[in-house]
Amino acid sequence: MKKARLTLPQLSAIAATRVVLGGGLGLLFADRFSPRERRALGWGLFLAGAASTIPLMRLVFDKRC
Repeated sequence: MKKARLTLPQLSAIAATRVVLGGGLGLLFADRFSPRERRALGWGLFLAGAASTIPLMRLVFDKRC
């Protein structure tokens, strides 16, 4: 198994990305907002999480031993 050594800020950025992605998905399925607001917020958070995942994945794959 390959291991990657990450610093605490890098690990925190990965965790925050997962939170944003999950929050976006949660809003897409929630009923607290109007459908239009929910879709806008949900898709915005989901896409922000997905877009920030790509550079973080490259960081992790570049640091593998």
